[in-house]
Amino acid sequence: MLMLRSSWDAEAEVANPADYQYKFCPRGTNNTASIIYVYNLSKLFNRKLHEEGGNSLYRNASVGDMFYKNFKNLIFPQQDNPDKVYGLFLCRFDVSHQVCQNCIFDAIDILVESCNGTKEATIWYDICMVRYSNNFFATTLETSPFLCVQNESYTKEPDKFTQILNQTFNDVIRNATSSDSKNAAQTVNISSFDTLQTTAHCIPDLSKSDCTVCLNSAVAQIPTCSKGKLGARIFCPSCSIRYELYRFLVDTPTVTATAPNKTRKRWITIAEAASAIIVFLLSTSFLWCIIRRRNKRVRGNGSCKKQEESQAFPLFPLDLIDIVKATQDFSQENKLGEGGFGPVYKGVLGDGKEIAVKRLSRTSGQGLQEFKNEVTVIAKLQHRNLVRLLGCCLEENESLLIYEYMPNKSLDVFLFDSMRNLQLDWKRRISIIKGIARGLLYLHEDSRLKIIHRDLKTSNILLDHEMNPKISDFGMARIFGGNQSEANTNRVVGTYGYMAPEYAMEGIFSVKSDVFSFGVVLLEIISGKKSSGFYHSEHGPSLLAYIWKLWCEGHAAESMDSVVKQSCDQAELLKYIHIGLLCVQEDPIDRPTMSSVAVMLASDILTLPKPTQPAFSLSRVVSGQFVSHSEDHCSVNAITLSTMSPR
Repeated sequence: MLMLRSSWDAEAEVANPADYQYKFCPRGTNNTASIIYVYNLSKLFNRKLHEEGGNSLYRNASVGDMFYKNFKNLIFPQQDNPDKVYGLFLCRFDVSHQVCQNCIFDAIDILVESCNGTKEATIWYDICMVRYSNNFFATTLETSPFLCVQNESYTKEPDKFTQILNQTFNDVIRNATSSDSKNAAQTVNISSFDTLQTTAHCIPDLSKSDCTVCLNSAVAQIPTCSKGKLGARIFCPSCSIRYELYRFLVDTPTVTATAPNKTRKRWITIAEAASAIIVFLLSTSFLWCIIRRRNKRVRGNGSCKKQEESQAFPLFPLDLIDIVKATQDFSQENKLGEGGFGPVYKGVLGDGKEIAVKRLSRTSGQGLQEFKNEVTVIAKLQHRNLVRLLGCCLEENESLLIYEYMPNKSLDVFLFDSMRNLQLDWKRRISIIKGIARGLLYLHEDSRLKIIHRDLKTSNILLDHEMNPKISDFGMARIFGGNQSEANTNRVVGTYGYMAPEYAMEGIFSVKSDVFSFGVVLLEIISGKKSSGFYHSEHGPSLLAYIWKLWCEGHAAESMDSVVKQSCDQAELLKYIHIGLLCVQEDPIDRPTMSSVAVMLASDILTLPKPTQPAFSLSRVVSGQFVSHSEDHCSVNAITLSTMSPR
């Protein structure tokens, strides 16, 4: 049995009545929460308890049956639902609804930070308790673990005080177990200067007999954890007790009484009241902002400050009926495009806020896995050059991801359109290149996770209203742990033309495979030409072969998009082509890291290493008229080259 002891200052307690006491979140393989479980947690709190519970102080509920019914054939091989979640909170009877709610908010903040990813957790505060589990517990007696918090002061007559205390708790327990609320309090003057106040409560759904056992078990701990002390609190999952030699309840009248026997004091019950229950949700820091401001959540004008990363899975539940209405029932007019995951729709919420809704296609063999993968990855990230996930919906037969809406769609829409590309002047293109580099650097090195995107391309670079780039589509992304530098897969996913050769042919991927994709995107932005399908043009079998040929001939500037040829600086143009060629070198060892790329992009004085031959089209042999395969390097007179060691 787990027992903890601590002490506190009575004056400090009055100033902060919601003092945090202790949390319990057991770790282990069997207690690790799945994405579906976390989603059910969010629905449980946000809808079942927070919205439907209103201002009531008692509420318990569960979530999971509907989702399990609709998706069990896709996800769960067993008959039982492993991701159903139960939750509650219990507030001290004398506090107001607002004080109770604030205590729950604080408790959630701690659990989100400390107990993320677990299927079971409990936290005790002075005035509230929050608990959730994958097992039904509201009517189940549980006395372990228990927490003992004791006052620092000792009584001068411990035996006499213990006798009075036992008598008082006999009365309080009897009153608590006899009431529907399973809650009782008693306040008595035991001298001209001393007031003894006691409370006892159980989870309201507990039976009378189980409540009696639980409270007696808690009282039995007093000699062990707080003998001779003038106050103590004992918490366990199903009940709790407290006693103090001062008033700690809010606005509870004191009645002078005559003590029994020699002390000539009688005990009078002063208060009985109901307790309260609500649930906890984990997620992340930016998940709880949504809960605390539910009326603003996705559609609110205000935004909450988020941690750069959340260790939890902050899944913000949105109602299917709202999304259907926002997208006009997923109308064709609202359709923005379609990928391997499924179609993407524009939506407008009731307050006018625009969103993008990605809808899982039931015909996609990999859609469900991509859905779970994208939520796992992007929910942990926050960066100005990454698209922001606002929420998700798993109702009926729908799996939906909701993102911030990008009014300018994707980079390829502008870059490869003869009219729209006029909006991409040289300055704008450089800004986009640098923004993509910042986002990729964050994924590789600056976040707490090392993430390989695996599908970086112009159609996955979204543009906001100011044409700022945001990397999107993390369905193929992989998280690297610890010092892991590369991985191998039998399932090669991505887009030919952007895939590094070692990944396309051997299934090996690393940060260097993302660097290759970045190099291709950079050269596309400079040239205004598509890498995929380039062999149909008169320029050669691939974009990389074409630019490499011009580079070796000293005519690299000819690869530039004619739209911006007059507005760019020649030296700057050659620098960007040079960096692009370094990124697409055939050997991944020769490619720079994104941190080195960022340094190159930011500096005008660094000399760059000579690029070696790029990896050309993976499906075609490069003609000898473009480059000799024996030529690993070529000399260029237009720019001075020297070697720089990447950091």
